Amino acid sequence: VQLQASGGGLVQAGGSLRLSCTASGFTLGYYAIGWFRQAPGKEREGVSCRSSDGGSIYYASSVKGRFSISRDNVRNTMYLQMNKLKPEDTAVYYCNAFPPFPSWARGTQVTVSS
Repeated sequence: VQLQASGGGLVQAGGSLRLSCTASGFTLGYYAIGWFRQAPGKEREGVSCRSSDGGSIYYASSVKGRFSISRDNVRNTMYLQMNKLKPEDTAVYYCNAFPPFPSWARGTQVTVSS
């Protein structure tokens, strides 16, 4: 079971990034999915999650209206579209099932400059 996040980078405030997370060793479509982030000196927090059938979607209040979670079950991949990025979005972003599997794959760094 492995999840690999990618797509992070350095972007100016107001810009956009699209994170991807590809699953291997299991069928992602059977699970609810989630994106999480951890900023320096802070605990990991949930950003967004989506049920396996897409009927339920949650966004943290800090990202609601700016971020969008999606999935492509054919590609066994999930995405996080991040628009109107703010410096406070700077963090390492992780993907996982929801509730999360015990082990966490390496995340992808997102840095938003002011």
